[in-house]
Amino acid sequence: MAYRDDPQVQTMLANLPEKTGKSIAQWFEVLAASKLEKHGEMLKLLKTEHGMTHGFANTVALIYREESAAAPPPAGDDLVAVQYAGGKAGLRPIYDKLVAAALAFGPDVEVAPKKANVSLRRKKQFALVQPSTKDRMDLGLNLKGTEPSGRLEGGDIWGGMCSHRIRLGGVDDVDAEVLGWLKQAYERAG
Repeated sequence: MAYRDDPQVQTMLANLPEKTGKSIAQWFEVLAASKLEKHGEMLKLLKTEHGMTHGFANTVALIYREESAAAPPPAGDDLVAVQYAGGKAGLRPIYDKLVAAALAFGPDVEVAPKKANVSLRRKKQFALVQPSTKDRMDLGLNLKGTEPSGRLEGGDIWGGMCSHRIRLGGVDDVDAEVLGWLKQAYERAG
């Protein structure tokens, strides 16, 4: 049974407009516009900025997240557009430059957008492009066995999805050195 179908939740939803001034659909619009994904962040927004009690905020956030998860994900290009919407729009030129460079390496490059990042693959993933903050793009690379140096950081990046990372703050950061590391990762994935 879906959370929304619980009789107690049905009572809360019936009282929601009177107690909060908005219907569930209107609260969903507020949450969608916020682009928040975590339950706790949604609760904080609803309680602090909209004066909602914990019970109503929790109910709205739970139903929103449950129903959003059931919706089909956007198509690949839409996923990229969502990643670079709002405050991260300034990072899109960095993404475009990295992907254009990767596609120039050969016809076997696959660009695979996910919800939060874009995987670049050959026979296997060789890079991951992620707008991590509004001011920083992270380029994850699979360069196992390569010693970190300079901007090339080593370690367990994104749960082992990449062996190295380069932090990029602007399109000028995508220089010959970065493109060289990207090319090396591509070649190793063949």
